[in-house]
Amino acid sequence: MAQPEKDSFSYSYSAKEQEEIKEIRAKYVPKEEDKLERLRRLDAGVTRKGTIAALTLGIAATLVFGFGMCCVLVWADRWFIPGVVIGILGIVGAVLAYPLYVHITKKERARVSGEILRLTQELLK
Repeated sequence: MAQPEKDSFSYSYSAKEQEEIKEIRAKYVPKEEDKLERLRRLDAGVTRKGTIAALTLGIAATLVFGFGMCCVLVWADRWFIPGVVIGILGIVGAVLAYPLYVHITKKERARVSGEILRLTQELLK
């Protein structure tokens, strides 16, 4: 007497194909931000505002300083004294860029310190 054949089919993917399937699926599954990722993002964001403000001030002050130098060197007969004043204003602006960065960074650290301390406490447990 013959054994009855089963009407089923089974196929399994290789490990490499399984990984590829998981990578594709991960692109479409909504991601939840884990605590360490949020901590890293908050820490990086603390200096971002200060950096942008200081760079903006520094670049603008350098351009003002350059204009003052141009006034002194090119139009010295008429613009020498105003060029010196404009150049000094540019130097002052460039010097104030770093204190501006420090000030904004301190304010941002104070603003997010509670959240960062809470996350670090949770992660260290």
